[in-house]
Amino acid sequence: MMASIARSALLRQAASASKLSLATSSAARQSIIANSVRASAFHTTSRRNLLPPLPQRVEGTVNDPAPVPEPSPSHGSYHWTFDRLVAASLIPMTITPFAAGSLNPTLDALLCATLLIHSHTGFQAIIVDYIPKYRTPRARKVFTWGLNAATVVVGLALYEFETSDVGLTEAIKRIWHA
Repeated sequence: MMASIARSALLRQAASASKLSLATSSAARQSIIANSVRASAFHTTSRRNLLPPLPQRVEGTVNDPAPVPEPSPSHGSYHWTFDRLVAASLIPMTITPFAAGSLNPTLDALLCATLLIHSHTGFQAIIVDYIPKYRTPRARKVFTWGLNAATVVVGLALYEFETSDVGLTEAIKRIWHA
């Protein structure tokens, strides 16, 4: 069963066509194989673009060097190190309130802030990676502002939840024991 899942559609259809070879004529076999080739190559054909290409723009000539981005300490190794530190700090900060049995509002607020920063930098990395500024500058700006607005709204919601309700760790405890 596992081997049949791992095979591509073309191989499965070719295998079924070979099984039908005893019962069908040569022309029928050829049409089955031709249809399976067309069906498996659907996504690579240039005649059927599923999505239109993004706007194309060429800057410079073939002999121009590749553009080198301006060095910035906030992007690159410091940015990566900060992301790893935030991600690594979430492990003990998530376990401590439940293991110690204490409900500390400061620790709870620190956990919420770290979760918010971790989520914001993760979505920011997705926007930077998948929405290039040079090809779609307006979409990049819209997504960046949308992320900033969502981060502010979630931050305010977490603050309100922490100050006027039971807090994050107590809510998780109540859900866990429900």
